[in-house]
Amino acid sequence: MSSQTTPSNPTVDPYQHLQIALNADGTITRLREVPNTPPTPDPGHPTPVLSKDIPLNQSNNTWVRIFLPKEALDHNSSPKLPLIVYFHGGGFILSSAASSIFHDFCANMATDLHVIIVSVEYRLAPEHRLPAAYDDAMEALHWIKTTPDGWLRDYADLSNTFIMGLSAGGNIAYHVGLRASVETDKLEPLVIKGLILHQPFFGGSQRTQSELRDNDPILPLSVSDLLWELSLPIADRDHEYCNPKVGDGPQLLEKIKLLGWKVLVVGCDGDILFEHQIESVKLMREKGVSVVSQFGEGGYHGVDLSEPAKIKALLVVLKNFILSSLVA
Repeated sequence: MSSQTTPSNPTVDPYQHLQIALNADGTITRLREVPNTPPTPDPGHPTPVLSKDIPLNQSNNTWVRIFLPKEALDHNSSPKLPLIVYFHGGGFILSSAASSIFHDFCANMATDLHVIIVSVEYRLAPEHRLPAAYDDAMEALHWIKTTPDGWLRDYADLSNTFIMGLSAGGNIAYHVGLRASVETDKLEPLVIKGLILHQPFFGGSQRTQSELRDNDPILPLSVSDLLWELSLPIADRDHEYCNPKVGDGPQLLEKIKLLGWKVLVVGCDGDILFEHQIESVKLMREKGVSVVSQFGEGGYHGVDLSEPAKIKALLVVLKNFILSSLVA
């Protein structure tokens, strides 16, 4: 990793790129209208995947969207389906579990991977800085273990649970995995088999070569810098929420090793976060965690959700990882 702390490219206005405006009270106004997709809970609806929203914590306005392959309704005697607890991307400050890009991706995973998905609507920064999203994520896990929801009760195999997220959601999945590793007894009958970190949003105070290239059209370096500025509880980029190498994370990874969880890290070398992701893989392997890494050439941040061929290839990687984790 480079020790340089060169400023990010000043030609990219991160506020304009993200289409947000900073307010005097520290909140932001989100100017971009992100397309949303409503849930389809009616079994008579002509869709291969049913979905519904259930409140999680009404005081925090958090909720979950559950995705159920409709074919499960016709196979009551079949084995229950693995569960994926999913966290959407958006740099901790944007998007929702209802955002069409994440709704569609979860629906594709539910059908292609034959799984049930609980996608979590967590609180966003800067109105709710980290660790608010981590707290919401843990609350979701505890809700799942005791939920009276019929879909999860009848069709989900809670003993085969995976925690997954993209970008900021991948960061959340990682930190929730660390938290969950020390309270597995409190989560039963929910049993975690693995973590899936999809282009996880990690960082640090030192610039990497992939950051210095600053050629990612989706996540320019100035945008990455602003996202951390708006989401971290303090200004130091070497906070444990940002940099996996500091804080209690390395020690907790040893707990994940003892639990036998597998970890999948997916990314590409065109992502400015690439080297931070590589470093996280190295750290986990040093701690004895069973890690599978899949890094493609080229691409950019979020490419796997933008190009149909990439989505299809990613689903194959996910299916192989889940199957290997279930038989391990």
